[in-house]
Amino acid sequence: MLSAKSLFQEILDDDRSFALFCSIAAGGESQGGWENGRIAALVPESERELAPRIARHGADEDKHGRIFNALMKKRGLEPVPVPPETDYTMLLERHGIGLAHEKLRRDERLTVQDIIVYLAHSRVTEQRASEQMRLLRRHFADHPDIGRAVKMISNDEDDHLAYCHEELLRLARAGHGRTIQRALRTCALAEIRVHRDVSLAVMDHMGRLLGWPRPRSALLAAGIHAVYAYERLAGWRRMVSLAMPQRRDPLGEPATPAPEFA
Repeated sequence: MLSAKSLFQEILDDDRSFALFCSIAAGGESQGGWENGRIAALVPESERELAPRIARHGADEDKHGRIFNALMKKRGLEPVPVPPETDYTMLLERHGIGLAHEKLRRDERLTVQDIIVYLAHSRVTEQRASEQMRLLRRHFADHPDIGRAVKMISNDEDDHLAYCHEELLRLARAGHGRTIQRALRTCALAEIRVHRDVSLAVMDHMGRLLGWPRPRSALLAAGIHAVYAYERLAGWRRMVSLAMPQRRDPLGEPATPAPEFA
């Protein structure tokens, strides 16, 4: 029976597919770490109190990248090249979502509008990350090799999502509500397209590595298209709502180090 658990178990059991999965994940997390680090260094003076939280967000992303690399090292595997069509963060930037890397490479202060764009982008992408890690946590929290890593990353992603809710609500109260809603909607609609395309590309690569028969690959592709259709119709709305999180100031503490064993 084809299920999310059986699918990931198959990827986990094969060295080649596991190396590709971890390499894609590590690359995206490391890129997020760099982006948050640059944003923390460039925040406008009026938002200086936000800088330590953005830096903490970036430190967590860097930690996640190290964890995925450590998971590969633990199995004696080396990172593999990430196919461009599976590079989620790069494709989002190409669609104009988030702050352009060209802007982040300049030593110029960002504006409050830039911070809203950053937080809207993070709120949408962290929704996706939180949901995906909760799925893995539900099925693999007790796995002897990846269980502790999955739980740590899942907790962090939940904190990142809560932080985005909290900060966007603060900025909405300061009079930026309409700007925030426009930014969230634009980002969410672009993200669901990119997620569909990346999911199809990843499953295509995994299918070739694992020798999936055409009917199985076609079934998985149909499922991805069905998810996109639902998200395009209504599912994207979960990515643009804002609610005060139960845990306040989730990024107000220093980042926890990544355990050496991952």
